[in-house]
Formats: sequence, structure tokens, C-alpha cells
Amino acid sequence: MKIKKMEYFFELFLGGLTRGSIYALIALGYTMVYGIIELINFAHGEIYMIGSFTALIVASVLTLKGFNQISILILASLAAIIYSGAYGYTLEKIAYKPLRHAQRLSPLISAIGMSIFLQNYVLLAQTSDFLPFPNLIPEFEFWEPYSHIIGSPQLVIILVTIIIMVLLTILIKYTKIGKAMRATAQDKNMAMLVGVNINHVISITFIIGSVLAAVGGVLIASHIGMINFYIGFIAGIKAFTAAVLGGIGSIPGAVIGALILGWTESFATGYVSSDYEDVFAFALLVFILIFKPAGILGHSDAQKV
Repeated sequence: MKIKKMEYFFELFLGGLTRGSIYALIALGYTMVYGIIELINFAHGEIYMIGSFTALIVASVLTLKGFNQISILILASLAAIIYSGAYGYTLEKIAYKPLRHAQRLSPLISAIGMSIFLQNYVLLAQTSDFLPFPNLIPEFEFWEPYSHIIGSPQLVIILVTIIIMVLLTILIKYTKIGKAMRATAQDKNMAMLVGVNINHVISITFIIGSVLAAVGGVLIASHIGMINFYIGFIAGIKAFTAAVLGGIGSIPGAVIGALILGWTESFATGYVSSDYEDVFAFALLVFILIFKPAGILGHSDAQKV
């Protein structure tokens, strides 16, 4: 009995880790954009959704052409990454750049408007029904006694997320564009004075966030097996919650917040009821913000009066 309970706990733990990994990929887009231009990109979830639909279309075409599963996964992921990156770049140029010096409420309204526009654009271009998404992640046995607890899709999602986190950390800390991002986030005017092209930096930030969202969209859609036009809104709200929970603007905070949110939902589903997973998740957010308004790793900026 104890062994079964431990296996069940481990299964919920890995399920929460998988959820948290996907939330982290999306939350990083929110927190990177906010860290640099202090804007909440509420259309970010729709980029995640568009990446999923792009992968579905490409995968369907390649399946008809007789490509094997690995080739379809790679090519569909690349198409989703390129397409979503282009959407993120265009979104920044059209909806946010003209409002960069406007009042804070204007870009927020623009972000919400773009979210609604992209939802309805995909709704009209595709369908309101759920569409089946092919399993692009190959099945393989890697841990024979416990293969019923964790499958290869979960393992791939976790490993890909870890690899992306490492690469993103290297990019931010050790590359020229990473240093420019940190300089822009710290002081835009001073960054401009030392020769940083902040428009270029902001565009690159949107592209990177969109690429991460696209990767998350392909992985989770392949794991779950279904998508529709509304998945971006739900995933976006959860990822935004994770970013706020960890401390909006903090990259490590976004990851920690995403993992905590994923585990909270998983254990609430397993030990209480799936009807209460959102209740526990948002209750945790409220609890954290009451006692630490800036989030787990966030910090409040002191302002002189």
C-alpha cells in the first residue's frame, strides 16, 4: 500500500513538473517583456496557440507526404518557431512600439485588443471545435519498472525545458545581446547613451519570448492530443499567474512560479478534485501576494516622495 501511495505521489509530482515546464516556457515571455519595457503582453498566449496550429498544419501535410515521426516533429517545430517569432516581431511593431511613450493604460488596452483579434482570427481561419493533434513525440522505454508513471512525452517536455533554460541563461549572461537586454532593462536612457539600440533589443526580446511559447505549444499539444483557438487564453492566464507568483520581471522567478503552480494544480487534482485545481492555484497566488506583493523573487522599487 505504501509503495502504491509513493508511486501515486511520484506520478503527481512528475505531472506537476510537466505542467510547470510548459507554464515556464510561456511565463518567460511575459517576464522578459515586462523586465525590459514594463509591459504585460496579454497577446502572448495567442502566440502559443498560433504556434500549435502552425505545427498541426505542417504535421498534417508532412504526414500525407509520408515523412517519419522524427522528421515531422523537427520540421513542424521549426515552422512553429519561425511563424510564431514572426508574429511576435510584427505584434511588437504594430501594437506596442507606437504606444511606447503613451500612458500606461494605452499599451495594456492594445495588448488585450490584439489578444481578442488573434483569437477570432484563428477562430475564423480554422474552427471553434477541438482538433486532434498528432503525437509527434516518439514513444520509447527508458525506465521499465516505472514506465506507467512517466511516459516519453513527459520526459521530453521536462528535458527540453531544462535545455532551453540553460541556453537562455547563457544568452542573457554571456552574449552581447544578453548584455544589451540587461542594460535596457536597467536604464533605457543610459543604454542608448552607450550605443545600445533599444528598439532592436525589444524586438529580439519579443521574438525570443514567442519562440519559447511556440516550443511549449508544440510539446503540450502533442502530449495532450487536442487544440482549439481558446487554448492560448487559458495557458496565457496560467503563465501570467506563474510570472506574477515568482516575481514579474525575474527570469528565475518565472521558472519557480511556474513549477509551484504546476505542482499545486497537480496535487490539488490528485488529492482533492480536478474541479478545484484553479481554486488552489489562484488561492496560492493571492496568499503569496498578500505577504510578498512583489512575488517570491521579485523586489519592490523604493520611490522617493
